[in-house]
Amino acid sequence: MSDTNTPLASTDVRTVNLDQPLKRGEIEITSIEVRRPKAGELRGLNLRNLSELDYSTLESLLPRITMPSLTKLEVANLDPSDLMQLGAEVVDFLLPKRVKAGLPQA
Repeated sequence: MSDTNTPLASTDVRTVNLDQPLKRGEIEITSIEVRRPKAGELRGLNLRNLSELDYSTLESLLPRITMPSLTKLEVANLDPSDLMQLGAEVVDFLLPKRVKAGLPQA
């Protein structure tokens, strides 16, 4: 069993620099950290839709795995290029190591 207080590996968190910063009150958010989702955070989501960068699926998942935690309204207000950057990081987290390494499937 793993310790839930164990710090995340650097490969489990990625920083996305936004092309168009978000405003949260007086604060301007210029970058967002995206964390590798755990299986439970994918509950209720269709992984195929996620792999196709489906907006509704990303809208549900991103608030669960971003820091600062985005709201659905903030996801809706993201620049499309920023949404794609965040979605691409999420999809990359879901790829098996073999696929990333270009190895043949077993």
